[in-house]
Amino acid sequence: MRKIEKLLVANRGEIALRVMRSAREMGIKTVAIYSEADRQALHVRYADEAVCVGPPASSASYLRGDVILEVCKRLGVDAIHPGYGFLSENAGFAQQVQEAGITFIGPSPEAIELMGSKLAAKAAVAKYNIPMVPGTEYAITDIEEAKVIASNIGFPILIKASAGGGGKGMRVVERVSDFEEQMQLAVSEATSAFGNGAVFIEKYIGSPRHIEIQVLGDTHGNIVHMFERECSIQRRHQKVIEEAPSSVLTPELRAEMGRCAVDVAKACDYVGAGTVEFLLDENKNFFFLEMNTRLQVEHPVTEQITGLDLVKEQIKIAQGAPLSFSQEDLTISGHALELRVYAEDPTNNFLPDIGTLTTYKRPQGLGVRVDDGFEEGMEIPIYYDPMIAKLVTFGKDRQEAIEKMIRAIDEYQITGIETTLPFGRFVMEHEAFRSGDFDTKFIERYFQDPSVLKPAPTQDEEAMAAVLAALFAGKVKQSTATPTSSAAPTGSMSDWRKNRLK
Repeated sequence: MRKIEKLLVANRGEIALRVMRSAREMGIKTVAIYSEADRQALHVRYADEAVCVGPPASSASYLRGDVILEVCKRLGVDAIHPGYGFLSENAGFAQQVQEAGITFIGPSPEAIELMGSKLAAKAAVAKYNIPMVPGTEYAITDIEEAKVIASNIGFPILIKASAGGGGKGMRVVERVSDFEEQMQLAVSEATSAFGNGAVFIEKYIGSPRHIEIQVLGDTHGNIVHMFERECSIQRRHQKVIEEAPSSVLTPELRAEMGRCAVDVAKACDYVGAGTVEFLLDENKNFFFLEMNTRLQVEHPVTEQITGLDLVKEQIKIAQGAPLSFSQEDLTISGHALELRVYAEDPTNNFLPDIGTLTTYKRPQGLGVRVDDGFEEGMEIPIYYDPMIAKLVTFGKDRQEAIEKMIRAIDEYQITGIETTLPFGRFVMEHEAFRSGDFDTKFIERYFQDPSVLKPAPTQDEEAMAAVLAALFAGKVKQSTATPTSSAAPTGSMSDWRKNRLK
């Protein structure tokens, strides 16, 4: 078994810190890389060594595999953990790491490449009799042929980019008359986003639940699943809230989906931590969607219900150790929830709201975990994903986890920017979520009026509104403008407004 002595984390922010903490507990030295925009970032200060790899833009820094490998050579690094995003699913980079004699903490370049193509992945897992959404098994280029195939499948259908992700290169087509235009848009978007315009067609499942299974494989042929995560609360096909386990899976369905996930991993000789994603329809039929060949953002909820550190397991596997447990050893304990705290304005279509963290105080207490990479006074850079933190709660059951999440949201103090914290509270209190009766259309169905997030006016605000209205109408004189009731604020009007806006 080879021992990793020095680990470079080819990432930034909360995931870089999260990996470094586990590495430190294992006695492994860490190296951080950073862009000029991240010079004061927490992961830079935490690491044993840190090196600037370029300007703020990720294309000139965090995506510069050649520069990262040069840093490894110069500092004597013997392993790279890619985190998620950036180079984590770049087969070419994984290959370069291997050729440089450095351990890549993740699957083989071949597995990354295979599962990176949705069409290739579908072909690879077909021999394992895994349920698939009805559709084509090859890229479609001829529009007239595609129209015929779509009509045979039955509308609505979904046009998807083979190399896609995050909703890019994806179009729902309701009728044949819209097909040609939507296909051209999908091909154009896929080409722009991925440099690959290949698209295919699937039956559109209108209101599915998004269920994913965590898998773990070693270099000795052992593969296990670590149960499911429910990821159905999404905006723009991107997850916002995740939980484990799902509130709707029976033990029998969980075992069957777990078996299929393990088979998907076997289809590409998978090594390390990965996630197999499925769609679950209203009749609890499940269909293979894709495999993510890296650690997922939402991995903490799996850690909470299994008691395992997935990063440590990744490192042990990369060192050549066999899994220290079997499928039979794994059990679910309790319930976990994760809210992705984004610098986004939920009342404005979740658009990014970049700025300075004027106030930043984390919630604490039993059953609350915060994975973040910021502190008070820091700015949210405009160059990267706007996620501030992952707020995770754990309880003996789902109800307790929800109540802890509400308490943690209320205690999480962030000012200077808008965040998804109010939206998270809205979800936690919504009957559809609390009952478990929801799917990927949650926001579309229940969040059409974002004003529900705005707090009701206080007595002070009502009193001041009445005064301002009277002043505007000319019904009172300026000298009598200040309210005299016990509900009214003291001090000048400008002082009151400043205090309310703090």
